[in-house]
This record gives sequence, structure tokens and C-alpha cells, in this order.
Amino acid sequence: METDIISSENTQTEQPAGKPQKGSRKRSIIIFTIVSLLNVGLLTLLWSQLLTPAPSQVITTTSGTHISTNDPLIGKQAPDFTLAALSAKSEPAIHLANLKGKPVVINFWASWCGPCADEAPLLQGAWQHAQAKGVAFIGIDYQDIQSAGLSFLQKNDITYPSAIDANGDIAINYGVTGTPETFFIDRHGIIVATVRSQITAQQLNADIALLTR
Repeated sequence: METDIISSENTQTEQPAGKPQKGSRKRSIIIFTIVSLLNVGLLTLLWSQLLTPAPSQVITTTSGTHISTNDPLIGKQAPDFTLAALSAKSEPAIHLANLKGKPVVINFWASWCGPCADEAPLLQGAWQHAQAKGVAFIGIDYQDIQSAGLSFLQKNDITYPSAIDANGDIAINYGVTGTPETFFIDRHGIIVATVRSQITAQQLNADIALLTR
């Protein structure tokens, strides 16, 4: 009889330990819910930061020009290059360093690029006016073949110097990801403006004005 009583007591004391208490389970659910909400909040914050453009930075170049931009090349020395001239005639290679002391506009284009053809007359017209102010223009044919590049120049009446970057090595140095892209370099060799898309007349005139102040 005594054994039965002890066995019964043990059974009664062990049962509560084997079952989760309602209060403990409720706390676990609350904690899980709070952690989940925090994770969702953090992910939302991270996503919003990724979608928000970086604030513009105002940079003063060595020529005293003040520019507001997000492009990391702005305010830095333009990467030097030497490229074969793209010309039907025998022309010397184009070396950027030879233009030291002159403002330079560099336009990356390609014969297969529709927007490049659209902006070509604008660039040609701007060069005809800007060269009187000492501004040099260089067109760089990006990852193209010479015959196609020459055909593009002839079709669009481009007369300023052009070069060919067949392998895209120079384009990499300028961070070019597609065409057209245009870079404005002051007389000290500093990049003061970039347009990484088809350029407009307003953009072109404003950025050339930066070079001729």
C-alpha cells in the first residue's frame, strides 16, 4: 500500500514537468513575434537605404570650379591614354597628355549605338564653336572595328579627332559601362563633369562653360 502511494505521488509530481506551461509558451510566441518584426524593420531600412541616392558632394577643382555630383571620377585626374587615331589617313596616335593645358571633352561612342548617332551632330556643332576658345574634343570608338568606326564618322560628318579603343581598356579606366558617355576635363587635367548617357544641348553647353571660365 505504501508503495502504491509513493508511485502515485511521483506520477503527480512528474506530469507538470512534462507539459509546457501556458505562460511560458505565450512568452515564446511574443518573443518570436517581436524578433520577426525587428528583422522585417531592419530589412525595410536596409532596402530603403539601397534605393536612396547618395547625397551630392560639392567639389572645388584646382581651377576653382565648384561642382555638385555623385560621380566618383569628378575632381580626380583624368586617366591618361595613348590610342591609335581613327582616320582614313595616316595620323599620329592620340595622347591625352599632349593636350595638357587645354580643356578637353572626351566622348565614348560606338558605331552600333543609336543614341551616339543622335548626339553626334550636337557634339560636332559644339566643337566648331568651342575650338575657338581652345577646347579640344576627342571621340573614342568603344569596342568597335575600324571600318565601322570610319563609316560612322563619315556618315555623321565628325571632323574632330577620334581614336579607337578596340579592347575597351581605356573605357574601363573611365568607368564606362555603355555608350554614349562624355567627360569634361579642365586645363589642369581634372575631370569636372560627366554625362553617362546621351547628352542634351543644355548639358553640353553648361559643361563646356565650366571648362572655359
